Amino acid sequence: MNTHMPLFDTYKRAPLTVERGEGVWLHDVAGAAYLDFGSGIAVNALGHAHPHLVEALTEQAQKLWHTSNLYEIPGQTRLADRLCEATFADRVFFANSGAEAIECAIKTARRYFHVRGEPGRVDIITFEGAFHGRTLATIAAGGQAKYLEGFGPKAPGFVQVPFADIEAARAAVTETTAAILIEPIQGEGGIRVVPEQTLRELRALCDEHGLLLIFDEIQCGMGRTGRLFAHEHAGVTPDIMASAKALGGGFPVGACLATEDAASGMVPGVHGTTYGGNPLAMAVGNAVLDVMLADGFLETVERRALRLKQGLHGLVDQFPDVFTEVRGTGLMAGLQCALPNTQVVAALFDGHMLVVPAGDNVIRILPPLIATDAEIAEGISRLEAAARGLSASHAA
Repeated sequence: MNTHMPLFDTYKRAPLTVERGEGVWLHDVAGAAYLDFGSGIAVNALGHAHPHLVEALTEQAQKLWHTSNLYEIPGQTRLADRLCEATFADRVFFANSGAEAIECAIKTARRYFHVRGEPGRVDIITFEGAFHGRTLATIAAGGQAKYLEGFGPKAPGFVQVPFADIEAARAAVTETTAAILIEPIQGEGGIRVVPEQTLRELRALCDEHGLLLIFDEIQCGMGRTGRLFAHEHAGVTPDIMASAKALGGGFPVGACLATEDAASGMVPGVHGTTYGGNPLAMAVGNAVLDVMLADGFLETVERRALRLKQGLHGLVDQFPDVFTEVRGTGLMAGLQCALPNTQVVAALFDGHMLVVPAGDNVIRILPPLIATDAEIAEGISRLEAAARGLSASHAA
């Protein structure tokens, strides 16, 4: 028997082969249905096979896929215009992934000081528990030992301080500091919400020292919290922001957004991408915005989130031997577990519900933003069934 596996052995995949998806449901090759409350790790924000996205992609696919950024791409200009109109930003650079969006943000911040005659200002302050991607620079920014191990010297220029610790951040500022980089809500780190006051204090700290504030909204952005971007809840704006995941609703697309001033060092020739902002990605990105910016969409997300949160609090009360705490904002929810989170993920999988593990022994509950009240209730019901089984076996 040939046991050869042609793929790199970098994933421990669940025994699920999906054939098709529709809304919040995935159907495997045997025809079984799974309730998808992982959304492909916060990517499929509009669910699976959303008709408006399918139509946009299909229509574009019949016309043009790729030309490169050597030529005008009208879809890029349109999507950038709309993103700028809906946010703090004046400029956008399109990439293919979150890690690339963060790389662009880092380069944008360093170039900003370089063109001002301060090339020594390269250091970026980051926070414990962060996850910014898997490239050599972004694992250095995230600073987690498990992602750094075995990849040679850590890329210089990143100074890490404890989670959401404003005094530690203040103490870390030196004459070589360029920027502060933070996720308003840590996803991989365990659905840890940075207090709104801390975000406001970080903005003030950056203003005081002439630093750039960078938000990583790759996971928490694009409607996930009931606002288009999570930082809006705190009433602060960054100078630079990375977006990806839900931005393409399942099609690979990333973006680095910046103010005119922050982007001033990014001139022709200093940064580039072959596929970034290709016509297919732009068609889908624009279709995602059509849905998310429609009247009432984000308000509905907030309403559904309230239902979810109430249900999750009920589970913590009912099964304290399984769940210890509810975390998150909007439809970016987390349950901290009393048992190993992998056990809880497995029990839910057996009950045909998909969720995503995270740091701090948390399970991430990330339903598509289009989930109905009935589907939210179904999710709570499956969580309850799994918790009941775990609680009984734990007691036994």
